[in-house]
Amino acid sequence: MKKISVIFGTRPEAIKLAPVILELKKYPESFDCKVCVTAQHRQMLDQVLEIFEIEPDVDLNLMVKDQTLTEFTAKAISAIDKYLKDEKPDMVIVQGDTTTVFCAALTAFYNKIPVAHVEAGLRTGNIYAPWPEEINRVLTSKLTTIHFSPTKQSRINLIKEGINLTDTHITGNTVIDALLIAIEKVKNNPPEIPDLPDNNLDSFNGNQIVLITGHRRENFGIGFDSICNAIAKLAEKFPEVHFIYPVHLNPNVQDPVNRILNNKKYNNIHLIKPLAYLPFVALMNRADIILTDSGGVQEEAPSLGKPVLVMREVTERPEGLLSGTIKLVGTDEEKIITETSKLIMNVKNSNDIPNKYNPYGDGKASDRIVKILLEHYHFDN
Repeated sequence: MKKISVIFGTRPEAIKLAPVILELKKYPESFDCKVCVTAQHRQMLDQVLEIFEIEPDVDLNLMVKDQTLTEFTAKAISAIDKYLKDEKPDMVIVQGDTTTVFCAALTAFYNKIPVAHVEAGLRTGNIYAPWPEEINRVLTSKLTTIHFSPTKQSRINLIKEGINLTDTHITGNTVIDALLIAIEKVKNNPPEIPDLPDNNLDSFNGNQIVLITGHRRENFGIGFDSICNAIAKLAEKFPEVHFIYPVHLNPNVQDPVNRILNNKKYNNIHLIKPLAYLPFVALMNRADIILTDSGGVQEEAPSLGKPVLVMREVTERPEGLLSGTIKLVGTDEEKIITETSKLIMNVKNSNDIPNKYNPYGDGKASDRIVKILLEHYHFDN
């Protein structure tokens, strides 16, 4: 039996690793699966763990309000190093591109412990977009032993960087595994959505809903002002359409959103608190159009048949562009208005919107990952 430590710290990591953890636990004779969290996102992380009924074995609890990336990185490397020396796992599994991912991979390398990277090979080619995620995933790839790529393109990216073909595997994205689990939970027990009329979606009576999410650091400042100005003008242009925006807690997001959009004249703009995972899935499932800068939403929405406008200049998920499930609009005010208007006027009868085709996965990625570990790897240091 091999001891595997799954290390993560944010809500997206928890969502994408939960199905892997649940799958590993189906093989107790082969794997001793340990869960270590840094709590880079404290409250949002805990909500996801509760949904998937995952109890961390170790909680490093590293998040402190307003700490810098440098401060968090220093603390994380030190804390994870102590954890690995105490736990002595045969392998570390990480996911994605957060600072927790890079710190865990680097510290595992220092301790000569193999690293398996879930969602490996995503690239924009610009180390400052997204920032710091692009450099986190590039550096993590250099420290990784087993690369689980979600798509053919992400595997190609790794091969171009000199990663051995035999160390890479195309699995699909585990976020789809998690989404399918969540959709069943939502169908069986529709969640409340705080801050909406009557705390649910029934009050919108079939009116179109545009769901908005935004949190990327590279959009802070002028970018977010432009996004908010576009939403305000769209709300005036389409008074029968409801714009629902769960507003990220970061002050760099809160300030422009409240300054520009928190106005009583926009009675069809609903600024709500950040949502737990299940209410967000329910809202995403009900929405007609999604405006986002989130990577996870780009991957999830196609499974729900939702058109997505991505408020970024580049994306590390080109498969959505090629399949037509997403379109880049950046933070250009006029482009956001133009492309959203087109969808609002045509979303009900457009033949251009893919019908639940998802280039990112089929819900079986976690099963593939665990079978690869069972069949091919013995974790020899």
